[in-house]
Amino acid sequence: MDSIPEMDDSPNSTEHKIQNHNLIMTTPGMMITSSAAGSGVTLAVSASSSSSSPASSSRYENQKRRDWNTFGQYLNNHRPPLSLSRCSGAHVLEFLRYLDQFGKTKVHTPICPFYGHPNPPAPCPCPLRQAWGSLDALIGRLRAAFEENGGKPEVNPFGARAVRLYLREVRDLQSKARGISYEKKKRKRPPLPQQLPPPPQHHPPPGASCQ
Repeated sequence: MDSIPEMDDSPNSTEHKIQNHNLIMTTPGMMITSSAAGSGVTLAVSASSSSSSPASSSRYENQKRRDWNTFGQYLNNHRPPLSLSRCSGAHVLEFLRYLDQFGKTKVHTPICPFYGHPNPPAPCPCPLRQAWGSLDALIGRLRAAFEENGGKPEVNPFGARAVRLYLREVRDLQSKARGISYEKKKRKRPPLPQQLPPPPQHHPPPGASCQ
């Protein structure tokens, strides 16, 4: 799982920078904290309860607010600056590709000997990318934040078809490259109760009269 950086919102900034403070990205059942200081990023992973609670809800809302602010800073630092009203699915894709430079997930190329290997036995020069799960969770939070901040669902750039196709492409690519499956396990339906055959009906023989 990877961290999503927060950008410097200084008006004099000509490029996106990671601020030197803690960044947190959460997904169901997991909380990841990273500290950006100097040139390295340190990740600390702690398991969280899978049951919904006020604490987990608060973490989700806080993370959603941070993600929304981060995207707003990205738009301000965009050259030329971009307003939210003019933001489209194409700009969201630019944002997701920009985040790849901060990724920590090894994605093997087809020519790599470890392509499709879930547990590579040795290091390789393949690129690091944002994990599909991180991007998928991020887009979900930003999509909700857009509408909570007055955006109309029909013009939500985070729900654009191009964004959905991109996430699906990333999922399939990383699944093959890393040798893991992202498919959700289908719940087994309980077996239907067997219907008993109807009781046989006794018909009187021909010519017999009912008394």
